[in-house]
Amino acid sequence: MNEFEKNPQSQNHDVSDSIIGFATSFIFFSLIFAIGVVISVVGR
Repeated sequence: MNEFEKNPQSQNHDVSDSIIGFATSFIFFSLIFAIGVVISVVGR
């Protein structure tokens, strides 16, 4: 058996890390989109 499987550094679940990563990227791109919409509306 691999020694890294016996003693992992992180005990976190991959699901929670995936949710945090998805939420962070979703919020980031939503913020960029909102800034673009505001610039588009103000520029009219």
